[in-house]
Amino acid sequence: MLSKTKVKYIQSLGQKKFRQSEGLFLAEGPKLVTELLQEVPQLVQEVFATADWMEENGGLLKQLNCMPVNEAMLEKISLLSTPNKVVALVKQFEEASNIDLKNQIVLALDGIQDPGNLGTIIRIADWFNVRQIVCSLDTAELYNPKVVQSTMGSIARVGVVYKNLAEWLPAAKKEVCIYATALDGINVASDKKINEGVIIIGNESKGVNPILLQMANVKLNINRKGKAESLNAAVATGIILSHLTTA
Repeated sequence: MLSKTKVKYIQSLGQKKFRQSEGLFLAEGPKLVTELLQEVPQLVQEVFATADWMEENGGLLKQLNCMPVNEAMLEKISLLSTPNKVVALVKQFEEASNIDLKNQIVLALDGIQDPGNLGTIIRIADWFNVRQIVCSLDTAELYNPKVVQSTMGSIARVGVVYKNLAEWLPAAKKEVCIYATALDGINVASDKKINEGVIIIGNESKGVNPILLQMANVKLNINRKGKAESLNAAVATGIILSHLTTA
């Protein structure tokens, strides 16, 4: 049985200031927690799970601090509207000090403020084997519970760092080509495949900041055939990576 103090502590990690001060985040659900246990077991600090989940996943829980909880207790510590068998306390990832640009495709996210979009973009990056994402300082927080859940475990495989893009991109441009999404860009379907470069994905409603757009070597556009005003940022990312990445 978890103490009231422990329950309150776990619940506090739903708030950004406590996640930052503690250096932890919450992961919930069998899919996400299993992925983290497989990819970064050393970062999983504590696991709280139903007895049946613990029995099914005993092989992943060796030498881990794991406590069985019933459904009522799981509901108290979960941030989800429908708790799902397991909650884990995970240590936040160490940000890479250097970003390897050569022979890599790197995403630069400019003001992606919707947590679900950020999480889905991380998952899409994982699908296309993009290993690094650089976020502007006003992009959603990586450890927001909605971001974490939306990654479906890809958070363990894709490195995410936060930088002032206006300061970082000029140096990156000296090493690789910079691509950016823009309404006046060339059709992404007609461009050649690439094996390295930085692709800037703009804000959901405003697009890429004009200052950053000026730094791009190549502007890309997804041709519109219907009447929708814009594409979801994550959807646009998937389309662009599908066209540009090599097989």
